[in-house]
Amino acid sequence: MTGVEIDMVVTDSLKALELYEKIFDVERVEVTDFPKGENEVIFSIYGVNFHMLDENPTFELKAPNPDEPNTIWFNITVPDIEETFSKAIRVGCTEVQPVTEIPDFGVSNAIFSDAFGYIWMLHQVHKEVSFEERMRLFEEKREN
Repeated sequence: MTGVEIDMVVTDSLKALELYEKIFDVERVEVTDFPKGENEVIFSIYGVNFHMLDENPTFELKAPNPDEPNTIWFNITVPDIEETFSKAIRVGCTEVQPVTEIPDFGVSNAIFSDAFGYIWMLHQVHKEVSFEERMRLFEEKREN
């Protein structure tokens, strides 16, 4: 068996799951129901598994805090960026960057942070722009 999953530590994986279900189309894979500090959750967003563990200092599982988020972030391509970003803000996430259209590159993006110290970048692809075309655009911007 082979595969990849993203593992993350949060203060309370059951509460984090509730939050993410309000924002994304989450598929629950495995969810425990133990006392706080012992829970773990595996869920999927668009076929990518996320494995969350409760913070538990005994096992060196330390969650980031919202004031000092990790330098890792999750980049999720969604079908409707306005809707997804609005859901995140409505449920208490903090705007880092509003929905921003980048027409030359055929995308919109936005960034928010959650109460568990993680950063989420959203993308919506409006049209496919090849790698070569993106590099040409970057070169033009660098020269100006």
